Amino acid sequence: MTPAARPLVVIAIVCGCAAAACDRPAAPAEVRRERGLNVLLVTIDTLRADALGAYGNRSARTPWIDRLTAAGVRFDAARAHNVVTLPSHANILSGRYPFDHGVRDNSGFRFPPGIDTLATIVQHAGYRTGAFVSAFPLDSRFGLARGFDVYDDAFVGARAQRPLLEGERAGVETVARAQRWQQAQANSPVFTWVHLYEPHFPYEQGYAADVAAADAALAPLLEPVLAAGDNGRTLVVLTADHGEALGDHQEATHGIFAYEATLRVPLIFYQPRVVNAGTIAANVGHVDILPTVLDAIDVPRPAGLAGRSLLPMMAGQPVDDLPTYFEALSASFNRGWAPLAGVVRGRTKFIDLPLPELYALDSDPAETRNIVESQPASMREMRRLLEGMTASARPATPDPETADTRDRLRSLGYAAGGRAEKRAVTAGDDPKRLIALDEMLQEVTTRYLSGDLTGALDRCRDLLRQRPTMTVGLLYLAQLEREAGRLDAAVAALRQALAQQPGSTEAAQLLGAYLGEAGRSDEAIALLEPYVRAGDADPRLVAPYALALARRGRAADALAALSAARARESDPSSPLLLVETGTVELMGGNRAAARASFEAAIARNPDVARAHTSLGILALEDGRIDEAYGHWQRAVRADPRELEALRGIAAAQQRAGRPAAARPIAEFLHRYRR
Repeated sequence: MTPAARPLVVIAIVCGCAAAACDRPAAPAEVRRERGLNVLLVTIDTLRADALGAYGNRSARTPWIDRLTAAGVRFDAARAHNVVTLPSHANILSGRYPFDHGVRDNSGFRFPPGIDTLATIVQHAGYRTGAFVSAFPLDSRFGLARGFDVYDDAFVGARAQRPLLEGERAGVETVARAQRWQQAQANSPVFTWVHLYEPHFPYEQGYAADVAAADAALAPLLEPVLAAGDNGRTLVVLTADHGEALGDHQEATHGIFAYEATLRVPLIFYQPRVVNAGTIAANVGHVDILPTVLDAIDVPRPAGLAGRSLLPMMAGQPVDDLPTYFEALSASFNRGWAPLAGVVRGRTKFIDLPLPELYALDSDPAETRNIVESQPASMREMRRLLEGMTASARPATPDPETADTRDRLRSLGYAAGGRAEKRAVTAGDDPKRLIALDEMLQEVTTRYLSGDLTGALDRCRDLLRQRPTMTVGLLYLAQLEREAGRLDAAVAALRQALAQQPGSTEAAQLLGAYLGEAGRSDEAIALLEPYVRAGDADPRLVAPYALALARRGRAADALAALSAARARESDPSSPLLLVETGTVELMGGNRAAARASFEAAIARNPDVARAHTSLGILALEDGRIDEAYGHWQRAVRADPRELEALRGIAAAQQRAGRPAAARPIAEFLHRYRR
């Protein structure tokens, strides 16, 4: 957080406490419930609590969320338990802490099939269920789709992924899809989950403007609910998966630390017949959302939840202020830094690191004065509390590679033995000592997105000279080297990354894809085969494996691998797998089957750029020039980078001695530029 922004935190907390004293019901009231209410869960990625007008930010342009808050209940001290997207949503949907359900980071983890979520519970109670998400970390492959009749992540695979960025779609499109689904439901209550991604880095117009864009995108959903007032039939819950540091404690975005800038989130409940408007200052967390929703709609909650219903608190009844757990493990997994965990009890916050931290949030809301040395007894007590909460925790390790995968990787030179024993961390591994490296990593991204590829590469190499074991830096370097046209250098960086972290499916996927692009299909097959044979392979691993097989003339094996991957998917109409299937069919000479796959991908999502590009080539080969131009125009509108794909196709036709086939593509490129 910048120095100028820090007073907003103080204002928000002071105002929140004052509001808690003034706005809560004067006397305890009866808890109200209403069976059959519709439920709308809105999660906004990377939304700080103090970025909203309703939380004290007078410059915020968030009228819709502010209106919802004014008529609902605002929790001033709500916190996430993780500071990255996937585990945080797993906490929200399950009512369990991450060490219970086991999802600890955005990659390397899947939500387990044996644990109920809000979707599975209300579906069993007769609800229609729909989820509409806006970013790749919530893709259905990560396990949160179970229990949803519709899980709309159709943007995944619609366009070629840019280096260093996650796939995403605009909030207005996500909201429009959610609305269309809601309007098609009848004769049963509905649970709708809508996730927006606008405030996430890189910002389109700046953080505050992106927050305003998210608020505006929600207008079609919130306006009818608010207009219905006391007659409405919808319970709305709005929160964020985590906040954004914006420079607080030198953290540019989020994922490293767990200070209040990234841990404190908005939490708003709205349903006039169930809860009275007001503000509550007690500590609450994401795990409390599921039991509160189930209580409000009078559906029994499962046993063993970490969270509790907040309805009694909202009714003004006396409720114990329970401790809240949190963690930040991404830097441990992909940077090799010390893992971070902690607990808040009352207004005391403990962060367990090699250099531990203790804060009195009442007097120091910006967490600038670590009182560990002056309060050793309190620190020991908080550490015991944390150890008690996590005594039965699952090990915090990504999904391990199978024995077969491990053996094959070792035979290929990627690992000297089995999974390395985790070394003891020291003060030198504390994120506070290493945060300058994260600033360098953010600078790499910023330079690349501004068009300075050379500067991004130089900065990335500087980073790796300082911390060569930082695997995420090697992944960045590989993508930038490929962007610069140096595939051999990209492959070398990925080999080093995979040797450091043999279980990294991201490193394996990129390496397999780059080996295939370099014409080294046999190496790609040997690398990826053990992952694919494991039986639950990520589609991003299957795609380059299938393409490598097809390049070696093994189209049938490639199609079998893709078919198996589609069968495992919760949505077998995944545009990514359909496009790859069409590509393999085309490589095998089966034009009719290829066309059918590309058309199926477009039926799933009309903006699948790669499908339009391929259909254009098929139309060109059949002499339908106007149809080809139409598909290419759709492709470039959906993803301007498809121009590069078309240039590559034209160049390949020229190299193959087919100038007549290259000429219409060149003419289209010339016309499009004009």
